[in-house]
Amino acid sequence: MKRFGLLIGSVLIAEGAGAIGSLFTAPAISQWYQFLNKPPFNPPNYLFAPVWIILYALMGVAIYLVVRDGWSRPGVRTASVLYGVQLVLNAIWSIIFFGLRSPFWGLIDIGLLWIAIVFLIPVFHKLNKAAAYLLVPYFLWVSFAAALNFSIWQLN
Repeated sequence: MKRFGLLIGSVLIAEGAGAIGSLFTAPAISQWYQFLNKPPFNPPNYLFAPVWIILYALMGVAIYLVVRDGWSRPGVRTASVLYGVQLVLNAIWSIIFFGLRSPFWGLIDIGLLWIAIVFLIPVFHKLNKAAAYLLVPYFLWVSFAAALNFSIWQLN
């Protein structure tokens, strides 16, 4: 039962980062984002929320798999700190891009986020291979989002 609580808490914390970001994203969609020039590969707006909900859930399960056997295991604390850093960078991106309406600074943040994920995956892999694999869709989506962010910055 304790592990189930840890799993639920891990997923809720990850989803919470998404909820924080959505506070800045939702109002900006109709007030700002819809008026930006976007590249042809820009997905429809309705696709973003479900994709992110799934990715945050996968992230939550991934960190659960890393920490479930305890903090005393070598590497768990480092992995958790790196996970926390990328989660903060993730939430901050929405605040910067949508809240501050700054594609340039959003691009800087998403670049740092991408680097954090690149470092996080092998750290997770050493502790739990499944946890690392659960982050691959997130890495791919952030890579796509970075390209989209770059294109929006260039077009506007």
